[in-house]
Amino acid sequence: MNTELLKKTICSSLCADVELVLRADGYLFVTTPFTFDDGDHYSMFLKPGPSGVRVTDRGTTMMHLSYANDLKKFKDGTRGALLQQIVQSSGFQEEDGEFFIDVPGEELGSAIVRFGQGLTRIHDLTFLNRVRVQSTFYEDLKDEVDAIVGADQVKETFFVPNVPQRESYPVDLYIPGERGPLFIFGVPDQGKARLATIIIQYLRHHLQGHSEFARFKSMVVFQDQSTIPHLDRSRLLNAASSVVDTLQARDEMRFKIDEALH
Repeated sequence: MNTELLKKTICSSLCADVELVLRADGYLFVTTPFTFDDGDHYSMFLKPGPSGVRVTDRGTTMMHLSYANDLKKFKDGTRGALLQQIVQSSGFQEEDGEFFIDVPGEELGSAIVRFGQGLTRIHDLTFLNRVRVQSTFYEDLKDEVDAIVGADQVKETFFVPNVPQRESYPVDLYIPGERGPLFIFGVPDQGKARLATIIIQYLRHHLQGHSEFARFKSMVVFQDQSTIPHLDRSRLLNAASSVVDTLQARDEMRFKIDEALH
């Protein structure tokens, strides 16, 4: 194989996909093969920087993500920690949602490739693997409930007083109410479906006839009800006072929370 010929072919092919367009605002727009899953190209711009050239997205990456995502969820919790990890490992700087790197002019080629890789990793936060999605599920559930009743009304990982071995029977979210408290359980998988069933039945047994918690209602919010095996789902549906199919059913969740509390 003629490695020099292959090198020239590869370089020629790559260069054919890269163009520089001078904009009226003085930025150079860089067209590259990098695209989002909807076909839109990454926005990369060049301008003079403190050490040579600044490669920047001018905030367009986060703006693009905002079309289908709540950007507040990329600032805290698991997603926020992952975003900061990507920013640091990619050598990015971030300012008001704009990502950029400053490099000497002779390093511009490798910097553009590195910048594209970093933007790809940021975009991939919307496709978290199953383990990470489950870890953000509880954060997202808390955010949704906070938005409905107010964060000051919601207690996380609540242990009901005067219950034997109460540390073994935690409630994901507790909300006090006029008609008795509401206990909310997030259910991302089969294991949690079984555990929530046990906790609800245990609390019902030990709270009967005494304490202000005796009139509690229980709500289950599934990550995706269709993924829970029939028997586990059936037992949980029998135990819980109300059920919400997915986090996306916001109107249904709001109605059922309001109904349980007032």
